[in-house]
Amino acid sequence: MDEQLIKMVQSQLTQYRPQQVKQTLTMLDEGNTVPFIARYRKEATGSLDEVQIREIQATFTQIEKLEKRKQEVKNQIEAQDKLTSQLIKQIDGANTLQLVEDLYLPYKQKRRTKAQKAKEAGLMPMAEWVLKYPKQAVTEKAIEFINPEAELTTVEDVMAGVHEIITEAVGERPQFREWIRTYTNQKAELMTKVKSKGKDQDENGVYETYYEFNAKLAKLSSYQVLAINRGEDEGILSVAVQVDTDAILHYLHFQLIGQHTGPAVTIVEEAAQDAYKRFIGPAIEREIRRELTEQAAAHAIDVFGDNLYHLLMQSPMKNRVVLGFDPAYRTGCKLAVLDPNGKFLAKQVIYPHKPAPANKRQAAAGELKKLISDYQVEIIAIGNGTASRESEQFVSEIIKQLDQKVSYVIVNEAGASVYSASQVARDEFPDFNVEERSAVSIGRRLQDPLSELIKIDPKSVGVGQYQHDVSQTQLDDKLDQVVETAVNQVGVNVNTASLELLTHISGLTKTTAANIVAYRYENGSFTSRPQLKKVPRLGPKAYEQAVGFLRIIDGDNPLDNTDIHPESYPLTKKLMKQINVNLSKLGKDRVPDNVSTAQLARDLDAGQQTITDILASLRRPGRDLRDDMPAPILRTDVLTMDDLKPGMQLQGAVRNVVDFGAFVDVGVKQDGLVHISHLTTRFIPNPSDIVSVGDIVTVWVLDVDTKRNRIQLTMVNPNGADQDD
Repeated sequence: MDEQLIKMVQSQLTQYRPQQVKQTLTMLDEGNTVPFIARYRKEATGSLDEVQIREIQATFTQIEKLEKRKQEVKNQIEAQDKLTSQLIKQIDGANTLQLVEDLYLPYKQKRRTKAQKAKEAGLMPMAEWVLKYPKQAVTEKAIEFINPEAELTTVEDVMAGVHEIITEAVGERPQFREWIRTYTNQKAELMTKVKSKGKDQDENGVYETYYEFNAKLAKLSSYQVLAINRGEDEGILSVAVQVDTDAILHYLHFQLIGQHTGPAVTIVEEAAQDAYKRFIGPAIEREIRRELTEQAAAHAIDVFGDNLYHLLMQSPMKNRVVLGFDPAYRTGCKLAVLDPNGKFLAKQVIYPHKPAPANKRQAAAGELKKLISDYQVEIIAIGNGTASRESEQFVSEIIKQLDQKVSYVIVNEAGASVYSASQVARDEFPDFNVEERSAVSIGRRLQDPLSELIKIDPKSVGVGQYQHDVSQTQLDDKLDQVVETAVNQVGVNVNTASLELLTHISGLTKTTAANIVAYRYENGSFTSRPQLKKVPRLGPKAYEQAVGFLRIIDGDNPLDNTDIHPESYPLTKKLMKQINVNLSKLGKDRVPDNVSTAQLARDLDAGQQTITDILASLRRPGRDLRDDMPAPILRTDVLTMDDLKPGMQLQGAVRNVVDFGAFVDVGVKQDGLVHISHLTTRFIPNPSDIVSVGDIVTVWVLDVDTKRNRIQLTMVNPNGADQDD
């Protein structure tokens, strides 16, 4: 790896020690994955997490791209025999791609311009003479350059050509563009207006906020930028960057003319104005709009990624028999019973809602009761789509009539239809119709959100903000990283994990994941981690990267059901002997809390962080990080919007977090919005500083608008304190 590039990354990421950056980049270059480095190389990185490691990785990629472009530009200019030592110094010192492109602009091959034609006609000496601000009358000098063969038949023709040469030169001056760009970013406003027929197109008033809108560029929120872009794309809004042009022209006058006087001043001044109007201004406006969009998109992608992570890390509902309930009217509600491990047990279709005939509606209650009784169902997971609330009412009434304890949960079914129609679902349940597969998916989302949701395109899970307005490639990359982080932080049971789950494990590919599934199908369950070495195409490097995240329950070695890496088994056994814990009684013998990790590290000649992690794993073998997350809210009775009154206190689950607040499911059809100003009594820049998807929060009703289907909530206790105090 290029040492110079490493030093450049180190100089840019001053929040990390130089050795942290170097070690991280070296390990990545050696083919180690981010989850593996974060979990098993903490001594080398100084305990950097996945986000920090990826920041170092992304910065390296960015700098590498910049340096590559610098070299390309130098090569292009050198090919024209115009590369000077001064230009090399300027290019090498450029710290952004934009500045490199500014320096390259005068040498960039472009279509034949008016200025180039004027130069070809021999007017360059005349332009250079004008820029020396002579006292001689310009028209007298221009006569010398009249040349009918070059289509310069009059003084006006000559001066028009000179104007174009000076205009292009001013427009291509890097330092001018840099100053004007900085000034515009600091002083300009983005202004929007509704187009003449825009209101007719915007029937629902989606963009009403932006019909007459202006804001400083630095004050724009990401969601505003993306909303304005969409309104512009749909032909509803006109958008412009407004800046004090007089100040910019004054700057150009000072830089180009200064104290000069004489007849050439007017010519240069007109060329400078034209350069800004035709070249610099439009180019910088395009740059600014692009940068605003890129920054807003990057933020939206980060918000989506953060929401997805917390959605995937929701607490699983373990060891419960669950009935997945996919609501519908005419086609009937599809039911699927799942055992505590998510194995399909039974399915049925019932018709509890109109327009089904009365006899079918009456039969539905008995059919549901029988299914609950036959399989000892403990929780009913009801999808939140069409007919959800009517189904909730129906289920609630049934629960009241039962002798056994049953609860229900409203499950966000976003993307369930995408999964149900996918090849993955068809392979899993070839004899089921789409709705029956959806019922299974809804039930499994409650039992193990991570395992079920990774089967679905992350963009379909309903926790994004303007996800269709951003780079889909960048969004996919981010979501892949989030899924990879979540899956590896949790780990998987190698004997039950699906192909989709295994594919996201560190070091595994789709091929090696499929080979693991095929191997256990042909040879039975894995009984030890070393057995994985027998899987075809799972080489030593892939094994090293993956094995710590693959768990074996009730195998030959109890350590295989921990996140301790096999490379640390010898150390672990010495440590267990030191603290008097028996391997055969792992999980039963108490691991002491008051041991000194520093002393153990010295005694065992090991890293202190490694010792700390091993002790944590020994205390909770088979641990699942998600068990520490808030559990879903179990309900037995129905709440409607009509029941909500201002001041009412409720508990709800956070469904989505966006720039302006959080949407909370309080058990009625419509999620309520807690505006960012009502999340806490103190100022916060981002709602994610307070809440995350899946959080269970206490809220109070501020306002209910049944006509517009809107609920306004607050997390600030009317009695004084807020929840994060």
